[in-house]
Amino acid sequence: MSQSENMAAVTEDDNPGQLPVAGDEAPAAAAAGEVAGETGGQDDVAQPGEPDARAEPDARAEPADAAAPGADEDAALSAGEDGEAPEEPARNVADLEQESEIAADYVEGLLDVADLDGDIDMDVEGDRALVSVVGATLQELVGPRGEVLEALQELTRLAVHRQTGVRTRIMLDVGGYRARRRMELTALGRDAAEDVIRTGVARRLDPMTPFERKIIHDAVAAAGLQSESEGEEPNRRVVVLPAG
Repeated sequence: MSQSENMAAVTEDDNPGQLPVAGDEAPAAAAAGEVAGETGGQDDVAQPGEPDARAEPDARAEPADAAAPGADEDAALSAGEDGEAPEEPARNVADLEQESEIAADYVEGLLDVADLDGDIDMDVEGDRALVSVVGATLQELVGPRGEVLEALQELTRLAVHRQTGVRTRIMLDVGGYRARRRMELTALGRDAAEDVIRTGVARRLDPMTPFERKIIHDAVAAAGLQSESEGEEPNRRVVVLPAG
């Protein structure tokens, strides 16, 4: 046996697995492909003529919240959330009644400190507790465009959260302001939609709070049109869009 033949025999017989023979090339390549896929190495490339399974999920993947900012976002914000829509435990009537009692005590304390008169009404509407200050004209607690009321509502929610340890969507009203504002904004949204239908031109409304924008979105949708929100707080506004 020649020296070169002897070296070939040693390579194949005495060192099995070191250098794959022709019949083992496919398994070895497959194993290498698996390792490359796991490590994300530079060789992690689909072979020509074969579908790239790794690319399919990326092509199809879309964020769950990829919709354009608009009614959905304002719906979350009007509920008093920060837009992240965190999951919250289900609330029963007893939980909501407890929230309203805590909120009522807190608001009553604020009225005493400010030396203001007013009665406190408590109610539960759906999955939300409601607390209202009634029986007095308390414009100073509402403020321009309801700004003071919004601030008081956030303070009340913080007070409830501090005692319960749970985020709350409790709504605070003073002197029926929110009910009146809802009627005004519903009419505004309806009029804006009718104007856009007549002219075919988008209409931008004045900046509003999330609570107010949500009412406009609902009114526009009821009129058969779409709307979206643009801008940054506190100058975020609703834009009513023409059909098509």
